Amino acid sequence: MACSASASQAFTIVGGGRVGQAIADMGSGSDVVVGRGQRVEGPPGPIVVCTRNDDLQAVVDATAPERRQDLVFIQNGMLQPWLDARGLGENTQVLVYFAVAKKGDKPTDGKTDVNPEGLTAAYGKHAQAVADRLHSAGLSCKVLGKADFQRAMLEKLVWISAFMLVGAKHKATVGQVEVEHKGEMAALISELCAAGAAELGVGLAGGEVERLLAYARSVAHFPTAVKEHHRVKTVYQ
Repeated sequence: MACSASASQAFTIVGGGRVGQAIADMGSGSDVVVGRGQRVEGPPGPIVVCTRNDDLQAVVDATAPERRQDLVFIQNGMLQPWLDARGLGENTQVLVYFAVAKKGDKPTDGKTDVNPEGLTAAYGKHAQAVADRLHSAGLSCKVLGKADFQRAMLEKLVWISAFMLVGAKHKATVGQVEVEHKGEMAALISELCAAGAAELGVGLAGGEVERLLAYARSVAHFPTAVKEHHRVKTVYQ
């Protein structure tokens, strides 16, 4: 299948870990990969930030002001308040539902028995370019409007928060939580989705519990921990 011009567009990729390397491997070989502590410089177009949440401020600081609108954020969590506070509220964001087991491996798409079309989604200026890059590697990615993306972002945050918390409580994997604590999870997902939707001022699409339990089944081997959840909380400050 021929790649579109957007799929072959050169990216600047910040972070050469599992996800950053995977995105670079999907490209034509013309990407610029920027390491920790380096100035963020590269070709015109998307600057895909593949770092942990607690590195984001350093990445913004290392990017020239005139290029910051090109930053593409793919981190877990609800980044919007953090982005808004830095004048980056309209930047491209991507909800990543594919997994890379170790550096150099091909990504596994986050398709489920409820959403076989995939769950990865993007919003913003460079959303289509990112989607085209992922499509060129056989991965799914939907380009959404702002309201739909906010709903999807809320669901991803609820999934991480609920499964990591309940899993840590019971010392269980994601799959064990889904099988052995389904009632507890369903109640927590419903409560968190309702509270989050009220705070964001968006309506829920329905089916949140089924979608998030299905995603858990697709990554049943994943461990649970609250460490990443703590890092996600820092983006609100």
